[in-house]
Amino acid sequence: MPWLVEMEWREALFLHWRADGEALRRMIPADLELERYDGQAWVSIVAFRIAGARARVAPRFAALRTFAEVNLRTYVRDAEKSGVWFLSLDAADRAGVWAGRRLGLNYLDARIDCSINPAKYVYNVVRTDRRAPAAYLTAAARIDPAARTAAPDSLEHWLLERYCFFSSQGGRTKRGDVEHEPWPVHDAKPTFLEQTLLSSAHVAPLDAAPLAHASPGVTTHAWPLRGAPPVSRSAPSTPAR
Repeated sequence: MPWLVEMEWREALFLHWRADGEALRRMIPADLELERYDGQAWVSIVAFRIAGARARVAPRFAALRTFAEVNLRTYVRDAEKSGVWFLSLDAADRAGVWAGRRLGLNYLDARIDCSINPAKYVYNVVRTDRRAPAAYLTAAARIDPAARTAAPDSLEHWLLERYCFFSSQGGRTKRGDVEHEPWPVHDAKPTFLEQTLLSSAHVAPLDAAPLAHASPGVTTHAWPLRGAPPVSRSAPSTPAR
């Protein structure tokens, strides 16, 4: 089946914290497995810009305008594939929010300002949607110029290289597969960070400061949603790595 949507994910800032796995387990569908790395569950805030989003049948000039998004995610799998479960997605584009909610994703309206250059990423996010508790993110990070791809079996590979997401649509768990080149990874050092996205989702991080990465971005293709094969509860838990 050909891809359905093409887009660019640009200037991504990844902020990762260890979190209570038992609390996260209650936030995801029963037919998915919460994944852990070395026995530890993780949550991540990912701020980035989406550019050139268009359906396969649409010409490039008909793409959506560039807009910023920040999502809060944890790490899960179905019976076939590892991916992410979004606890929230805040976006500065009403059309993008409308489309995302139709896919069963918890998209919310937000005001997002960003200032980007190769040495520093800054994101200022204020949720404006009354369908969810108020939340904000103010993050600034220095970006190391050295780039790499994440080493297989490393924690950063486990956190970054995820090629599907899951959603709940019509009472059923669905999976959306995506494809892109490996993220070009840069180390990032937050110089300022305040946020209430975690607390608004009732997530208590186990770390005071996050592990941080940045990437200039990737071009992504997305496929139509399909039913997610449920994890068998009688089967042994899939190793995290």
